[in-house]
Amino acid sequence: MGKYLVIIDETDEARKALRFAMRWAQASSGSVQILAIVQPQNFNAFGGVQATIEQEARDRAEAIATSAAGNVYSESGKMPNIAVKVGEASRIVRHYLTEHPDVLALVLGAASEGPPGPLVSHFSAHTGSLPCPLVILPGSMAVEDVDRIAGA
Repeated sequence: MGKYLVIIDETDEARKALRFAMRWAQASSGSVQILAIVQPQNFNAFGGVQATIEQEARDRAEAIATSAAGNVYSESGKMPNIAVKVGEASRIVRHYLTEHPDVLALVLGAASEGPPGPLVSHFSAHTGSLPCPLVILPGSMAVEDVDRIAGA
């Protein structure tokens, strides 16, 4: 029984990737791992202000991940694991995959319009060095198709 790793944020493509991973996990008796990433702040404020800004970003990421986990639980009856990490996203994901060899796939969603996001761009260019398959869902894919493909 393996895990399907989804990087969650507030985007529709992340929610679609999460739905795919949830349905795939249901079909294969696996589980979902939700990873929320807090980007490091690029400015320096006074110590207390900087710490407050960073804590607010972490709290927001935790709230997004917890909400997503609640949605998975309400639809599947299984509570996914949640992790919130601070740092550069591609490094965090690579480190996470190294530490969790039971991850069967990294599931990402592509935007329906415009250029791909930074994680899709990065990992699609480096699929050969990943320890697991990379699944990228097209942003224009209908929810019904997500469910049909994940359950196949």
